[in-house]
Amino acid sequence: MTASSYIGRFAPSPTGPLHFGSLVAALGSYLQARAHGGQWHVRMEDIDTPRCSPVMADDILRTLAAFGFEWTGAVMYQSQRLAAYRTALQQLQDAGWVYACGCSRLEIADSGVHGIDGLVYPGSCRDGLIQGHLPRAQRVRTDDLPLCFDDALQGRVCQRLASEVGDFVLNRADGLFAYQLAVVVDDAALGITEVVRGADLLASTPRQIYLQRLLGLPTPTYLHLPVALNADGQKLSKQTQARALKVDAALPLLCQAMAFLNQPVREDIATLAEFWRWATAVWSVAALPQARGDNAMLCT
Repeated sequence: MTASSYIGRFAPSPTGPLHFGSLVAALGSYLQARAHGGQWHVRMEDIDTPRCSPVMADDILRTLAAFGFEWTGAVMYQSQRLAAYRTALQQLQDAGWVYACGCSRLEIADSGVHGIDGLVYPGSCRDGLIQGHLPRAQRVRTDDLPLCFDDALQGRVCQRLASEVGDFVLNRADGLFAYQLAVVVDDAALGITEVVRGADLLASTPRQIYLQRLLGLPTPTYLHLPVALNADGQKLSKQTQARALKVDAALPLLCQAMAFLNQPVREDIATLAEFWRWATAVWSVAALPQARGDNAMLCT
């Protein structure tokens, strides 16, 4: 990729304030874009409207700005892009890839088949709704051919979607569009050339590549960063009560995130501007740790 062709992004969900794990993902994606002389977009993944908050979205943007992040163009909001998701879903329906499903979560759980990312849908409605069931969700048909890609950090990743995931939901029972569809449509709309994000999303990447192929969309390259964990080995998140980033500690927190990503750390940097100049110059994908992080000291 040339310097002018690189387009990256950071896509937080505004369900809570940014925490150290968010900072790691933002820093990695931002430095990768800056090192390529490319663009870096911010997208609010607020498609799950009951869980997301405009107040939190504003808080996230203020925090990013306070830490010295500078994004390209206007912020994209998934909640404003429903028409694009409807168009993509209709395209898949017209091509025969999507079918209505009337199964409840309890019925799916009763199948007892566990895959790499939760329960595997058993395909109960693949050939038509079960008698007495009303349509609840829209699912995409999958196959069991190996779907492989080469992650820039995690290496070769392969999945058989039908047996390891099952036909997955694109339009939920509550009418909301699923993350997998929205992220694929939005990455294509922004022209994203490389997705840099946490390794907790590694398992969902084959589903996204599958949808890209069905929709005729380009597939970006992928780089999945180590995930910050708490002392109990849990991913830092709102659910695990991760602490919000303190904007008055931006510089030391950025340095901690650099150390977490196994990048060089300097103790004599006095300003954010100096940090970003130096961090961009020393950024090295080759130095990144492959495994998920487990250093709780950096996550407090």
